Amino acid sequence: MNALSRLIKPRSVAVIGASADASKTSGRPVAYLQKHGFAGAIYPVNPKADRIGGLVCYPDIASLPEVPDVAVVLLGAERAHVAVRDLAARGCAAAIVLASGYTETGEDGARRQRLLIEAAGSMRLLGPNTIGLVNLTDNIVLSPSGALEMDEFPVGGIGVVSQSGGILGSLLSRAAARGIGLSKLIATSNEVDLELSDFIEYLAGDPATKVIALYVETVRHPERFRAACLQAALAGKPVVAFKIGRSEAGAKAAVSHTGAMAGADRMYDALFRQVGVIRAQSFADLLDVPAALATGRAMRGRRVAILTSTGGAGTLVSDDLGVAGFDTPAPDDTTAAALRALQTGSEAVLDRNPIDVTLAGLRPDLLRGAIRALLASPGYDALVIIVGSSSLAMPELLAGAIQECLPGSDKPVLAYVSPHAPEVAALLTRSGVPAFAAAESCTAALRAMVTVNRFAAETQDAGTVPPVDIDGLPSGSLDEVQAKQLFARFGVPCAPERVVTTPAEAEAAAKALGGRVVLKILSAQITHKSDVGGVAVGLDADTIGEALVRMASDVEARAGVRPDRFLVQQMVRGGTEFILGLHRDALGTAVMLGMGGVTAELFKDTTMRLVPARGALSRAEALEMARELKTWPLLDGFRGRPKADVDALVDTIVAFSAMAIQLGDRLVEAEINPIFVLPQGEGVRAADGVAVLA
Repeated sequence: MNALSRLIKPRSVAVIGASADASKTSGRPVAYLQKHGFAGAIYPVNPKADRIGGLVCYPDIASLPEVPDVAVVLLGAERAHVAVRDLAARGCAAAIVLASGYTETGEDGARRQRLLIEAAGSMRLLGPNTIGLVNLTDNIVLSPSGALEMDEFPVGGIGVVSQSGGILGSLLSRAAARGIGLSKLIATSNEVDLELSDFIEYLAGDPATKVIALYVETVRHPERFRAACLQAALAGKPVVAFKIGRSEAGAKAAVSHTGAMAGADRMYDALFRQVGVIRAQSFADLLDVPAALATGRAMRGRRVAILTSTGGAGTLVSDDLGVAGFDTPAPDDTTAAALRALQTGSEAVLDRNPIDVTLAGLRPDLLRGAIRALLASPGYDALVIIVGSSSLAMPELLAGAIQECLPGSDKPVLAYVSPHAPEVAALLTRSGVPAFAAAESCTAALRAMVTVNRFAAETQDAGTVPPVDIDGLPSGSLDEVQAKQLFARFGVPCAPERVVTTPAEAEAAAKALGGRVVLKILSAQITHKSDVGGVAVGLDADTIGEALVRMASDVEARAGVRPDRFLVQQMVRGGTEFILGLHRDALGTAVMLGMGGVTAELFKDTTMRLVPARGALSRAEALEMARELKTWPLLDGFRGRPKADVDALVDTIVAFSAMAIQLGDRLVEAEINPIFVLPQGEGVRAADGVAVLA
């Protein structure tokens, strides 16, 4: 067994600083190990006690009769590193350090954390500032969490990794109350050593775990996280993450809690999407979505049958599914006939969806027949059963009837419990039918099941682009011409243009370019030229000279600087404006594509992809980016428009990502806005550009 396996499934546990008082935090680990049936050896360590919980108590680590697989260190931050050093010296595989007072508290805490790391040497550390871990699969609890006061917990296929200790206890107790079975729960907290990725990798190979749920404050090692999530995807184990820090206030809270800096939220969206992680949109989703995914049922389409005996609740579910893009079609003729054969009388509503089968909750035979008919129907990909008040009289019969139908199909079956009846929802969930108290939870679960079905880890291969000669590049903030010359090196087509300094030169340039032209100031300091009157469009040789003189005066009045260089550019017509940009933060480098022009920041119709460490974005990823935009129809022949040259846009996105990879940290900023996507066969043209080179 490696150190991580010994941490999660130890044969022996030492509890350093254990107390004989089980009501104290330091007394709980020994008490909980005994209470929940740990079968291995337990070694309390406390020089002031002879026995704890009926066990021999040892005065120090050196006195232990054997080297423990794992130690729970309950000492304060000023003394924990001493125990860690002694444990490492004896060859202990891993230590769990519960104390707070490390980097999350400032410089003194950072000093204590450095001491802790040095003391551990090659021994693995979980924490500090952690609540520990709980292995429900093997009855091993290495935690003082008050949630462990409960006598028993449902054991199931959901593994939880949380960067917050308190959240671990919250999820453990909430899951138990709802009948949701968990396998392992680990709180990583400050992550001085073991972190999210280590446990994702472990759970990806854990036979008892089917789904991995993450509570994320920050991803400290993006490449390791990416590799671990792809490993989980290849193992067929979905990863669901709830990421806090979406708002400015939330991000500040995350920093104060773990001492870690949070990356931009949009970057997390991009990272999660690329590695197949399902982002939980609410804390409730962090249990609801894994509970549905753990059933292992396959969602092959978006058509949902709703079986109800209460019209209002059925409409709630139907409405929310419709908003999310699901279809709730009426039963086909064959299915409707099968349903009619089950129940006669005018009270049955069988020709529409929701399918209202009155009294189904009180007649298990009717319920079983309706469920089997809907699961057998080729017109449906999933079934949501509404549990109304009439079903509460005999919940066991209800749950049993539904459970009997499950082996006949692998389609998802969910339940929405309309009245407040948490005990009924828990009973259904334990019976293999994830049950929810909100219609929105049904939608979130089905949306996740569609996403899992669609994602394929093998599509994440990087694209390949030949390297480009980057000798002789300038540095600092580049002017527009220099920026576009840089982009052109990597294969980005740019609009024809001339640099001028006088009205006469501008007139000559306009004649040479022909047709209508654009006049712009040329400055490395002023990037938002339109804001200071530095752009004029639709000019020609007769009007450009006067426009240049007027522009110079306007810019001087607004910006305090009189421009002495200008750009005359061929005016691009018949294209759709997009923005293509580069963003860097702690998570890595991302390429952004969105609706362009002066309204880009207003409408914010954008999508992002993190670029791989080597290579470039693949053409498939680039095309997927374009298709994700709300403005995609403008490229695809919206209302009679000619189809745009999407292939040329895809080539440009790939080239732009290759530039970001090859230049690395040397490329501080880069943006093309607008880039015009012309009609099919005519390519693209970069009409403006910004770049900063270190």
